[in-house]
Amino acid sequence: MTGQDGGGALGAGFLAVDSGGSGLRAVVGVPGREPSAPRVSREPVRTGARGLDPGHLLERLLPMARALAGSYGLERMTTAVVGAAGLAGLGDALRAELPGALARELGVRTVALAADAVTAYVGALGPRPGAVVAAGTGVIALGSDLTGWRRADGWGHLLGDCGSGAWIGRAGLEAALRAFDGRDGGSAALRAAAEERFGPLPGLPGQLYPRADRPAVLASFAPDVADCAAAGDPVAAAILGAAARHLAESAATVCPTSGAPRLALTGGLFKLGDPLLVPLAEELARLLPRARQVPAEGDPLHGAVRVASDLVTGGLTLPGDENLLTVVHIKGVHTNGD
Repeated sequence: MTGQDGGGALGAGFLAVDSGGSGLRAVVGVPGREPSAPRVSREPVRTGARGLDPGHLLERLLPMARALAGSYGLERMTTAVVGAAGLAGLGDALRAELPGALARELGVRTVALAADAVTAYVGALGPRPGAVVAAGTGVIALGSDLTGWRRADGWGHLLGDCGSGAWIGRAGLEAALRAFDGRDGGSAALRAAAEERFGPLPGLPGQLYPRADRPAVLASFAPDVADCAAAGDPVAAAILGAAARHLAESAATVCPTSGAPRLALTGGLFKLGDPLLVPLAEELARLLPRARQVPAEGDPLHGAVRVASDLVTGGLTLPGDENLLTVVHIKGVHTNGD
């Protein structure tokens, strides 16, 4: 997405959003034309007693959307697609409030709310049967035969997200603290890396537990675990081997059982490189020998753009799901300022 802002006013278009554990990205566009360059907020959407906080998302998103529309020359946004991490289990407030708020504030008439796994799937494979493992701070696997969806994990850093950046980082910090205590299973290399990143380890709980972005803080240590594994630390290597098993098991759980389905890996976790990718390839070959691994065509933001374009043109063929993908058509739109 290089963007082609400016060039005269355009008619009706779309807003596409990717909300994840590392922040918020948004673009605008019209079908058949390159969308705008993304605008980014590095602050993740807060999670509270009601789940994902729609007010906080709107506070971040609305200024971005208006600025994007102005620089792109977009007169109206009729469609908005929001792909959000945590939507499946924590999205009730978003589903209840976001469509009406986007209609009032931006004048949109159609709103699609999608789990980030859906936008990752569409970005990686398009509307084709297969499976996608979307892994970054968290992880979720999603598969489809295009008649329905099947998901695995995506339960958050306290209950799941096994093999994710937060999971790897937490396991690495546990090994560092074991070394600090003198318990079995510790790693002197991980202890040194944790002290370099976070300072004296007795202060780590105070740095970590009060943070609203705790999963992202945990995930920030995952590259250190990979570095230690690459340098030969057996504890770090064992952590990445376990992560690979978790990721492959989730992929095998959701992958269609007939034919030769496509499998794509997408997300920042796979930038850890060979210390993760080598054991993961071995596990996928063992559990999914019939699947054909393909490069991801794009990321979750590309997926949100594709869903938005298909909604505008009436070409959306993806199966709906009350937790994973819902489309709301809004009648009688009155924007603020009317």
